[in-house]
Amino acid sequence: GSLITLSCLSHRVVCQVISSAGPADPAQDNGTSDSSWITRLENNYGFYIGLGLAVFSSFLIGSSVILKKKGLLRLVEKGGTRAGDGGHGYLKDWLWWAGLLT
Repeated sequence: GSLITLSCLSHRVVCQVISSAGPADPAQDNGTSDSSWITRLENNYGFYIGLGLAVFSSFLIGSSVILKKKGLLRLVEKGGTRAGDGGHGYLKDWLWWAGLLT
């Protein structure tokens, strides 16, 4: 068969033509079709999966900030030294750690 060289920026691909077939030939298979369940899931629901992950991550990040802030405010109410003034009392607060781990 013939060899065809395709170049695009920094990539170079060499293709070998095995036989000539029309575009409507049902036996034509170029090896790029993937019918795995992951590919079908991405094709059908990829947008909704991405949207759900974006909303869920925004919820986790927002709740993390809120929990850490609540922990720091509890420390100030108890009369502890603020973190900005060199205090490390917030490290003993479970609410601050819950915010850090989310």
